[in-house]
Amino acid sequence: MATRTAQRKERLLVDGEWVDGADVIPVTDLADGGHFAEVVAATPEQAEDALAAAQRAEATMRETTIVERGEWCEEIADRLEARTEEIAEVIVREAGKPIGSARGEVGSAAERFRRAAEEIRHIKGEFREGTTSGHEGWEAVVKHEPVGTVLCITPYNYPLATTALQVAPALAAGNSVVLKPATKTPVSAAILADVMRDVVPEGAINLVTGHGSEIGDVLAGDDRVNAIAMTGSSGAGKHVAYESGMVNLHMELGGNAPQLVFPDADLDEAAAAAAKGSLKYAGQRCSAISRVLAHEEIHDDLVARIDDAMDDWKQGDLFDEDTDLGPLISEDQADWVEELVEDALDKGATLVRGGGRDGLTYEPTLLADVPHDARILQEEQFGPVCAVTSVADEDEAVDIANGGDLALDACVFTADYDRAMRLADVVDAGAVRINGAPSHGLGDIPFGGNRDSGIGREGIDASIHAFMRKKSIVL
Repeated sequence: MATRTAQRKERLLVDGEWVDGADVIPVTDLADGGHFAEVVAATPEQAEDALAAAQRAEATMRETTIVERGEWCEEIADRLEARTEEIAEVIVREAGKPIGSARGEVGSAAERFRRAAEEIRHIKGEFREGTTSGHEGWEAVVKHEPVGTVLCITPYNYPLATTALQVAPALAAGNSVVLKPATKTPVSAAILADVMRDVVPEGAINLVTGHGSEIGDVLAGDDRVNAIAMTGSSGAGKHVAYESGMVNLHMELGGNAPQLVFPDADLDEAAAAAAKGSLKYAGQRCSAISRVLAHEEIHDDLVARIDDAMDDWKQGDLFDEDTDLGPLISEDQADWVEELVEDALDKGATLVRGGGRDGLTYEPTLLADVPHDARILQEEQFGPVCAVTSVADEDEAVDIANGGDLALDACVFTADYDRAMRLADVVDAGAVRINGAPSHGLGDIPFGGNRDSGIGREGIDASIHAFMRKKSIVL
């Protein structure tokens, strides 16, 4: 177990200056209990100040070159890596991630800044000629320019890596940023702001910590915001969309990824994917496999193999290198997971393993024969639960997969190429993986959701384009 560092206090960053406040928010220590840090709770007026600073910085940012911004991203990546152990400890404590996963998150964040530097160097303008009657001889240069100010609203589950996925493309594209991190995990975002403060112009990065109920609408509803990048729940996303004005919305929201498994699949691979997809970071991932739709011929066999695969997942001390999963983020989240499991059991599901809870720690849980009307098959759970239900054929699997309001990720396990492509076409999801668990990776492949799971597609290149606009200069 690591020795806890002295309690930290993180302030707001506005126009290149650290700003204090009268009220603070304690940050829970999920490793050792109690609190390990506190952050300033911004007032609406301080949120306004951050927006004003970002707007003032737009002119400076617009004059920067792709070369400059690429070099900034590379320097930020280097500085993050230099503080790996410090940041990893923070992620362990505020997010409840095992130390190995926390270190990996720092590496992923740094790599996302490096990839943003690479992608922005591939941005190229266009030369167009008039091709319609009356426009003969017209010539035009079509160039990219930043949208202005990007509001980044980041989640608790990947407090540094997802923040980098939003901030790096916004910065690379030449925008000012106002960063509002999740209230439960704001410290790693504050460290990123500290790193960026020494690299980018004043006002290009502004950090506003605080309660969403007090400053969320102030930020999202302000006309100085030109784009909003958000990762969070569907309900929160809808609220932000309602409050926002004429802005680019770039949202990755709730998920409830189905895994469709057929008799011709490699069942050992399917079982390993189900276990990892359900248990990684205690299931608190939008891309987590939340429900397994197993063909009735192999339901029992697959359940037995998933049960065996779960043996490899260890709960324990978050600073132990061998620990695989930790606690849930809050009592409310643990209550929610417990509620969904109890609903499934009340309706006739079989508890194969787990189901127990000790405070925020919920045991890795495997449910079999889950009835089709169980809520866990259609509602986002965000817990370490693998819910397996039986389906008679492809049509029934698709009906269940598409039955809810969420459509972020899905996966299909089969040896039949035609079946795989057929199902990939009809399952409603932003991404469908064949014979592998859903994974968003570093952002080299665009990802995002349909319906209540989001607007637009994320990814380094995709996000850079979302945070730029085209201007046509007719010659």
